[in-house]
Amino acid sequence: MKKLMLSTALIAAGFAVAAQAEEITVLSWGGQYEKSQVEAYAKPFTAATGIAVKTEAADNPAAPVKAQVEAGNVSYDVVDVEYADGVRMCDEGLLETIDPAILEAGADGTPAMDDFLPGAVTDCFVATIVFSTVYAYDTTKFTGEAPTTIADFFNLEKFPGKRGLRKGAKVNLEMALMADGVPADQVYETLGTPEGVDRAFAKLDTIKDSVVWWEAGAQPPQLLADGEVAMTTAYNGRIFGAAVAEGKPFQTIFDGQVYEYDGYVIPKGAPHLEAALKYLTFATTTQALADQAKYISYGPARKSSGPLVGLFEDGKTEMGPYMPTAAENLTNALPSSYEFWVDHDTELNERFNAWLAG
Repeated sequence: MKKLMLSTALIAAGFAVAAQAEEITVLSWGGQYEKSQVEAYAKPFTAATGIAVKTEAADNPAAPVKAQVEAGNVSYDVVDVEYADGVRMCDEGLLETIDPAILEAGADGTPAMDDFLPGAVTDCFVATIVFSTVYAYDTTKFTGEAPTTIADFFNLEKFPGKRGLRKGAKVNLEMALMADGVPADQVYETLGTPEGVDRAFAKLDTIKDSVVWWEAGAQPPQLLADGEVAMTTAYNGRIFGAAVAEGKPFQTIFDGQVYEYDGYVIPKGAPHLEAALKYLTFATTTQALADQAKYISYGPARKSSGPLVGLFEDGKTEMGPYMPTAAENLTNALPSSYEFWVDHDTELNERFNAWLAG
């Protein structure tokens, strides 16, 4: 009997060790955003399932996926990508399809596909947040009149100083057209014509010699802090983190913001597919998405999460006004068109790279 009990105990212990040994790897963007995912998704998921979550970071997590899948050597289980990248990679056969039936209903009982914001769930992608590219400035650099519009970002005469821009066509072309007077609801119609593309690059020409280019999300706040730029475009959550969490004198300008979904995909051939699906399902529940907003100012991709968004982790800052989806921040805002960028990404980035080298 003692031998049997010992044997049973050893087997049970073995299963426990095996469960604890299971680990998935999630590729994200680093910084405060990654922290928000670890705190709101990964830690509670591990506590609930025993499955460990290892998080890695990249400047653009979409980039390594294609190489890994084509090489047949995939190390990532879940990858955080921008919406247009998720759609494009799905079309290219680089991602696992995701059955929407696995997604949990909202906390209020609303079926998942009615609870997620419009278009937030596709064949291979489930949105987690709404983020935006905004611009920001150091308030100590403008003691008189301060910039308030997207046009001010391009006005070197009125607001002198270096400008920070992400190195790429996307968002820069849209912001350039809005700064040049194109209404937000006409930006993609304009950008879909040769004349519109020329107009956008002509506007970028006006600040080209004053631009400091950035590629990783952590760079814009650092450029501001180091005094290398007077203003910079940035992900709104990065500026929020620097201003509210770190006390930097940075001001976000939402006028002319370009907002879009970001979310999770699973690379084709992910080594722990079943665990990856469990993680994705857990991370996209009403409560998990609401909890993420405690750490960063990105809006949840579920309607039922909105009422649950409360204070920042400091226990005193109301998160609502810092969200890109706050009503007052949407007065001159542009929803990024993933359809446009899926169709035109290659040609416009080729044009952008030629312009940059010229």
